[in-house]
Amino acid sequence: MDITIVITVIASLFVVIGAAEPFAARVRLPYSVILAVLGIMIGAGATFFLRTTLTDALNPVAEAILGLPIRSNVFLYVFLPTLLFQATLGMNLRRMLDDWVPILTLAVVAVVVATLSVGYALSWASTLPLAACLLIGSIVSTTDPSAVVSIFRSISAPRRLARIIEGESLLNDAAAIALFGLFMGFVMLGLPDPKLSDALARFPMLIAGGVVTGWVAARIAVWVMSLFSRHELAQISISVALPYLAYIVAEQSVGASGVIAVVAAGLTLNLTAPGRLPPQSWTNLRELWDVLAHWAGALIFILAALLIPRLLEEVRLEDFLLVGVVVVAAIIARAAILFGLMPLLTSLKISPAVERPYRVAILWGGLRGAVTLALALAVTESFRVPDDIQRVVGILATGFTLFTLLVQGTTLRWIIGRLGLDRLSPLDEALSRQVVAVALQTVREDVAHTTDRYDLNRDTVRSEAKRFGERLDAVVKMAEENGRILDRDRIALGLIALAGHERDTILEHMRERTISARMAELVLSDADRLIEAARTQGRIGYQKSARRSVAYGQAFRAAVLLHGRLGISGPLAQMTADRFELLLAQRLIMRDLGTFIDGRIRRIHGRRVAELLHELLSRRIENVETALEGLRLQYPGYAEELERRFIRRTALRMEEREYVAMRDDGLIGAEVYTALIQELATRRGAAEERPRLDVAVQREAFVRQFPFFADLDNAIVKRLTRSLATRYFNAGEVIVRKEISGTRVFFIASGAVELESAGQSWRLGRGEMFGQMALLTNRARRADVRAIAPTTVLVLDEDRFRRLLKRSKALREAVRLSAEKRGIDPSILLPEG
Repeated sequence: MDITIVITVIASLFVVIGAAEPFAARVRLPYSVILAVLGIMIGAGATFFLRTTLTDALNPVAEAILGLPIRSNVFLYVFLPTLLFQATLGMNLRRMLDDWVPILTLAVVAVVVATLSVGYALSWASTLPLAACLLIGSIVSTTDPSAVVSIFRSISAPRRLARIIEGESLLNDAAAIALFGLFMGFVMLGLPDPKLSDALARFPMLIAGGVVTGWVAARIAVWVMSLFSRHELAQISISVALPYLAYIVAEQSVGASGVIAVVAAGLTLNLTAPGRLPPQSWTNLRELWDVLAHWAGALIFILAALLIPRLLEEVRLEDFLLVGVVVVAAIIARAAILFGLMPLLTSLKISPAVERPYRVAILWGGLRGAVTLALALAVTESFRVPDDIQRVVGILATGFTLFTLLVQGTTLRWIIGRLGLDRLSPLDEALSRQVVAVALQTVREDVAHTTDRYDLNRDTVRSEAKRFGERLDAVVKMAEENGRILDRDRIALGLIALAGHERDTILEHMRERTISARMAELVLSDADRLIEAARTQGRIGYQKSARRSVAYGQAFRAAVLLHGRLGISGPLAQMTADRFELLLAQRLIMRDLGTFIDGRIRRIHGRRVAELLHELLSRRIENVETALEGLRLQYPGYAEELERRFIRRTALRMEEREYVAMRDDGLIGAEVYTALIQELATRRGAAEERPRLDVAVQREAFVRQFPFFADLDNAIVKRLTRSLATRYFNAGEVIVRKEISGTRVFFIASGAVELESAGQSWRLGRGEMFGQMALLTNRARRADVRAIAPTTVLVLDEDRFRRLLKRSKALREAVRLSAEKRGIDPSILLPEG
C-alpha cells in the first residue's frame, strides 16, 4: 500500500476528529456518537465505492481506508493503555475515596452481574455454549460513560456525580477485560460449560498480579524520573513508556491483567509523582497526556466504527432477536444494581446516597463503544474460536453498541432534561439573579470610569448608559421579586462561594509555586469536600468537613502503631511531615479569604451572613493554628525549616518574575535571560526538597520541654522517651471514661481536654496532666475526659509513673498542687521523702 495514501487517510481522519467536536456541540449530541456515525459512514462509503461499477477513481482511497491495519491488538496495546493511564492521572483520587463504594459497585459488581445476566439469558435464548454466552456478556458489560460525563459537565451537575461516572469508566474496563480474558480462554480451549467457581477463582489472581506489576513499574519510573529532575522532556518520555511497558510485562511475563497493571501504574504515579517532580513538569506531563488521550479516544472510536459494516455483513433475521435479548438483559442487570443494591447499601450506611434522578441518568447513560468493538474484533480474529461463534459475537456486540449509541446516546440529553437535571433549583435561580444584579452594578461603575478616562463622545456614552441602566433596573427588580432566600440558605450559598474561592486561591498558589503540587492536591481535596458538604448539609456539613481536614485519620493512627510497637518510623515521619506542610498551606490560603467575604459575599448576601462566615473562618484558622502549634511543640525546629523553605520558594518566584519583566522590557537579552533562569532552576531544585523529619530525635527534645521532667538527667530522659506512648485524638473523642480504674497517666503535649464529673467541667491544656489521682488513690476514675481540639497526649503506665514520681521533685510538686485544688490531702498520695 502506498505510504502517501495511508498518511493522507490518517491525516484526513484527524481533520474529521477536529471537526467532529464543534459539530457535536452544535447539534447537542455526545461527541462519541458523532464519531461513531462518521466512522460508519466512512466505512460504508469506502465499501460502496470499492464495489460499485460507477467509478474506479476512488478505489485507491477506498482500498487504503479498508486496508488500514486495524487489529484488536492495536486497540488493546496502543489505544487502551493511553486512555486508561490518562484517566488515572486526571483523577482526584482522594476525593474518589469518599465514593469508593458506589464506584466499585458500578465498576466491579455491576460488570459481573451484567456478564452473568447477559450470558445466562443468551444461553437460554440460543444454542450457543455457555462459555461463548458468558464471553459475549463480558464484552458488552464494559460501558463508555465519557459522553455522560461531558453532558453533566455542560449542565454544571454536581462534581460528585461526574466523579462516580469517571471512576466507573476507569475500573469497569479493567474488570470487564479481565473477565473477557477468562472466558476467551475457555472458548479457545473448547470448554463449552465451564464452572463459574473456576472462572471466578482465577479472577483475583489476575487482579493481584496486575496491581503488583503496575505498582512496581510506577515506583521504578518515579525513581528514574526523580534522577532527571532538571530534564523535563526526559521525565515526560519516561511517563510515556510506563503504561505500555506495564501492560506488556503483565500480559506476557506475569500472566496477569495488563489493564489492571496500567490502572495501578497510573494511580501510583498520580499519588507519588507530584511530591517528587517539579510542579511545572508535572503540569506539562498531564497536559501532554490529555492531548494523547484525546487523540487515542477519538481514533479508537472512529477506527472501530469503520469495522461495523464489515462485522454486520452476515447478519440474519434471528440475530435481531438475540440483540434484543442482550439489550434487555444488560439494562435489567444495570437497573438492579442502581435501584436495588445501591439503595440497600445506602440504607445500611455503607454507601453515601445517590439521588434517584442521577441513577436514572446513569442507567440510560450506560453507552457502549470502542472497547466493546475492540474485544469483539479480537474474537473474530482468533483462528481458535469456531466460525459460528465468531459471527455471533461480532454481530451481537456491534448491534448492542449501535443500540446504545444511536438510541440511548441521542436521547440522553432529552432524558436529562425530563429529569430536570439541566435546570437550576429555585434557590440557585434566585441567587443567580442577585449575583447578576451585583455584578452589573460593579460593571456600570467600571464602565463609567473607563469612558471618562478615554474622553468618548458624550451622546454615545449617554445613550449606552441609558440602555445599560434599563437592563440593570430590570435585573434588580427581578432580584427583589425573587430575593426571598432564607438566612439558612444564604449561609449555605455563602459557604459554597467561600470554598470555591478557596479552591481558586489554591490553584493560584500552585501556579506561583508557593505551595507544592502534592500539597495542592491535598488542600484541593479538602476544598472540594467543603463545597459538597456545604451544598448538601449547609453550615453543619461545612463545619464537619473543616474539622475533618485537621483531624488525625486512620492511616496516621496506623503509622503511630507501627512506630510504637515495631519501631518502624518511616510512615509516621512521612505523614507528620505531610501534616506539617498541609497545615502551613491551609493557614496560608485561609488568611486570604477574609477579603473575599468583605468584597463579594457581603454585597450579595448582606452583613449578617458575612459576619457569620467571618466567625466560621476564624474557627477554622484557630483549629489549624492549634494543630500547627501542637506539631511545633512536638517537633521543635521542623516547622521553622518548612517556613524557611516557603520564604525561599517565594523569593525565587519573585526573582523569576523580575527576570521575565526585564526580558520583556528589553533590558536583558535572550542569552542572559536563559543563563539566569538556568541558575535559578538549580537553586529552585534545592528549595523544593523538603527537609527530613527524624521522629526519634525530635521526640526527645519534645519531652525535655515538659516542666515535669526539667530536673531529670539525660539517661532518665532517654529511657522516659522510649517508655512514653504517643496517642492522637480528634476533637470530640473520649480519651478516658469514668468508673474505670486508673492504670495510666496522660501528659498533654498539644491541644486541650475537658474533664466532666458530677455536672461540673474544667479544662486542661498543654503541659498539664490527668489520670494521676485515680492511679495514686487506687480508685475508679470520677470524670470523663474528652478532647476539645486535635490533641496529642503522652501516656505513661503506672509502674514507670511511680518510679518517676520518686525521682522528680517537679512532678511531685505538680501532683501536690493538683491534689490541693481538688480537696485531697497530698500526704496520702505522695511517697515519703
